[in-house]
Formats: sequence, structure tokens, C-alpha cells
Amino acid sequence: MRRKIVAGNWKMNKTLPESVALAKDLKAVLAGQCLCGVEVVVAPVFTNIYPVAEELKGTGVAVAAQNIHQKTSGAYTGEVSAPIAKSAGASKVILGHSERRQYFGEDDALLATKVDAALAEGLEVIFCIGEVLEERKANKHFDVVESQVKNALFHLPASAWQNIVLAYEPVWAIGTGETASPEQAEEIHAHIRKVVADKYGKEVADEVSILYGGSCNPKNAKEIFAKPNVDGGLIGGASLKAEDFKAVIDGFKA
Repeated sequence: MRRKIVAGNWKMNKTLPESVALAKDLKAVLAGQCLCGVEVVVAPVFTNIYPVAEELKGTGVAVAAQNIHQKTSGAYTGEVSAPIAKSAGASKVILGHSERRQYFGEDDALLATKVDAALAEGLEVIFCIGEVLEERKANKHFDVVESQVKNALFHLPASAWQNIVLAYEPVWAIGTGETASPEQAEEIHAHIRKVVADKYGKEVADEVSILYGGSCNPKNAKEIFAKPNVDGGLIGGASLKAEDFKAVIDGFKA
């Protein structure tokens, strides 16, 4: 059975005290609540991984890094490796986010090496894919996500997919207030699953969780999560307030 996951990407937000306060607030709103099999993840900035992980110990909420360098160590000023992120308390890492692709020029070839580095260190990978508005308008969105998956992940053995989660981001919907309709989300999630199945077989594809990552919020989460190929969300702005994030998690409840 596929895992249900709601991951909060805090991006470049929250100072150290603010991050700890948000972790405390999240712990408080989730206390005594049935998560009903939903895995909850938060991804603070690198400097705040350790204190957030310490605050959330024993809650079942996992902590992810927002990125890693492809090398394990070395003269790479300002970078953070998989072993360093893991030692700080991260058990997962977000890779391939559209902002990393757009602002920092990360391509599929580079991302493939980052995926390898993360998996070698035992970090689960939340791998982001998705099209920009021009590609959606040109009806190229299926080809774009297929290419991103193939180029960055199809060198992996089938066994590695136990530690891969995919996150579909319609880039045109991130931070714009626009959201793919539940039908649009289901259509492309189903296509992504078929791409994986064509390479690795139905059994592997059926076990891969695919998250929706485009302006998912308390108002639309329930309808989006109800779609059969949508297994949760990679949440941006709505993860920066504990009550809003909990409301998104509650989108899985009947």
C-alpha cells in the first residue's frame, strides 16, 4: 500500500527561533491527533535542521533537508553534503525543486548525482518534477515530466525506488495562487506512474508515492488528495503556520 505523505517545504523562511517556535506549534496542534497513516515531514533551512529535529523528537514528524551537494566532503564553500545533513537530523532530502532548477541552473544530469549521493547516505529522496507555464500551454507537460524522471532517476536499480518519493510541481502554480485542478493533477500523476511502470513494472510503480506540489492549501487539499494517484502534498506557504499545515494534513480525513 502506498504511503500518504504531507511534506512542508519552509524554503528560505524562519530564523532559528522562529523555526523552533513553528516546530513547537506543530507539535502542539498534532498532539493527541490521529494522523491516520499520514507521514508528516518538514524541511527547514540547513542551519535550523538540528534544533527542529530535536524539538520534534518522538512526534513521528520527520525532518528533511531542502538540498544537498553531490560530493560527500571537500572544498565546496557554502555547500552541505548528505552526511552533514544526516548528522544534523535530516532523514530525507528534497531534490530537483523548480526553484533550484530555475535559479541555480540544476539540470537532470547534476540531479542524478545528487540522488546517488543522498541514497548512498541512506536519505530518502523527495524528487520534484514539473513544467512551466509555456510548456503547459504548448501541451508539452507530459513530455517534460517524463524526461525529468528518466534523465535523473532511470539509472537507479528497482530496489532504490523504495527510497524515492516523486513530487509533481506545476511550476506555473507555485506561489501564484493558481492551482492545477484535481482532474489535471490526477491526469499527470497517472502519467508519471505509467512512466515508472513502463521501466520498472507495475509493482514498483504502484508503491511509489507521488505528491502534488502546486499551491496546495487547506481549501483544496481534501479534493486533490481524494484522487487515486495523488498520495499527498509538498506544501510551501501553507506549511509556515502550524494550524494551516494541520488543516492540509486533515485533507486525508473523510
